Amino acid sequence: MRWVYGIAEELHVQLRSLDEAICSDGDFDRTIFQERHIRDQPFATRPPIAALIMADSKGQPQKLTLAKVVKEIFNWYPSEYPAEERKLLFKLDLSILIFACLCFFCKYLDQTNISNAYTSGLKEDLGLYGNELNYFNVCYYTAYVVFQIPFLLLMSRPKLARWLLPSLEVVWGVVTFAQSRATNVTQLYVARFFVGALEAPVFAGTHFILGSWYSGPELFKRAGMWFICNPLGSMVSGYLQAAAYTNLSGVGGMPGWRWLFIIDGVITIPVALSGFLLFPGIPDSPRAFFLSESEIELAKKRLAKAKITRAGKLNLDVFKRSLKRWHIWLFVGCYIAMIISSYPNGYMNLWLKAEGYSVVQINHLPTGINAGSIVASWLGSTLASIYPSWVIYTIASAAVVFSTACMTVWYIPTALKFVAWYFFGFQACLSPILYSTVNTIVKDDAEERALIMGSMMTFGYSFNIWVPLLLFPTAGPIGAPRWPVGWPVTLVFYVLLWAGFILAVILYHRRTKRLNELEAETSQEQSESENGDAADSIGKEVTDSRVAPLDVKATV
Repeated sequence: MRWVYGIAEELHVQLRSLDEAICSDGDFDRTIFQERHIRDQPFATRPPIAALIMADSKGQPQKLTLAKVVKEIFNWYPSEYPAEERKLLFKLDLSILIFACLCFFCKYLDQTNISNAYTSGLKEDLGLYGNELNYFNVCYYTAYVVFQIPFLLLMSRPKLARWLLPSLEVVWGVVTFAQSRATNVTQLYVARFFVGALEAPVFAGTHFILGSWYSGPELFKRAGMWFICNPLGSMVSGYLQAAAYTNLSGVGGMPGWRWLFIIDGVITIPVALSGFLLFPGIPDSPRAFFLSESEIELAKKRLAKAKITRAGKLNLDVFKRSLKRWHIWLFVGCYIAMIISSYPNGYMNLWLKAEGYSVVQINHLPTGINAGSIVASWLGSTLASIYPSWVIYTIASAAVVFSTACMTVWYIPTALKFVAWYFFGFQACLSPILYSTVNTIVKDDAEERALIMGSMMTFGYSFNIWVPLLLFPTAGPIGAPRWPVGWPVTLVFYVLLWAGFILAVILYHRRTKRLNELEAETSQEQSESENGDAADSIGKEVTDSRVAPLDVKATV
């Protein structure tokens, strides 16, 4: 194990040197290793993150070692925070994270159950021998795309933010139940459309809510923890279907695939109802019973200190000012690249089937990617709150570019191909880091932030509707799992995704540097003006004190 520790120490040293290089013009919006007075400094005046850790008893910064990094990974409630702030964070974690994680878990459970049901008897019972499964996905994603922006903008409204997600989840739970009683394919088309519409704001909306309460390292850590429910929901859906097919087939006169929808509905409805109690919305929403007035005021002060703008007016000006700035164009482009490049990662089972592996192996071996995704999502996002996010993004991007390059070559040893498939798990941290970066960069405009996140989902998943038909067909000379056209295109879009993220960080650094320089100039001018006024006042007092005795004598 000594050599593993040595490699980790060397990586730590390299990350610190990279951080010192990029922080010469100011650090990105996260730092957890300084006392509060350091954390609240303007970005350009902060010391490099990776060079400091919490101050010692004498107030002097300490060097950041590997052991301290490991400690900080699990440090969600820094000791330098006041007790009331740590209490507030704990309450927010219990409410927002628990509900958001369960809601996200249910979303992916309900989103993937149609394919599991299709392969477990739905196809035969309803006589689906065409492209119906593809059409189910088209119905789902069409509604998912159309309702993104409207629901995200509604979620930015304080009075609606607290109730919107729980209300939508109740309805989609009912629709999930209804799918268990479907008797023809048309009913399922309608149901999948409504499920897609009702689930539309869950992903981007939760990122928006997280960005409305948390900032800096708090945000990155919690976004990564929440995103774990994505691969977890996909994994559990498969296991649930297997259990339902094995143990519930024939119970109540229903096949196992119908029981899958019932089980999903039974899980979804209680989670939705809990949201009416647990989910706090945004700080300006009607106060939840578990938060006191003083805690709401503290939350608002935290937003002001982090320079996060609270909700304003929702009108056409939101669209005008958003379209004039680079944020929406660059971030939407990044997410389109992410959606296209990540599509083939989940089809290891097609390769296993083509290679002649058993049914059990085909179902079990791909879960290794999901397990890797869980670790990468949590650890990658957490490390992005410690080291510069662009460094972690570059490492994760390099891993998936390596995997995609292997798939592009294709004719490689089987062991290397397994490694390449499992390396795709690194991709899981790219999304939470990207969305946390959006929350950070666009924190000065709540409505623009909501519009950008909705647009990312809308345009990203609009490509998911038709691009797979061109690049990733299931059969034919360019079909799965070889995809001689799809894999090279995937490689290109992974590189574009990385380049877009780096460009966003650079542009943000430049803007922050300019703002800090203007603030410094303004502060200096005000200081000089105040000093000048004070000098004039002192001079006048001295003059008066000298003249007064003469006047007295003259009077005498």
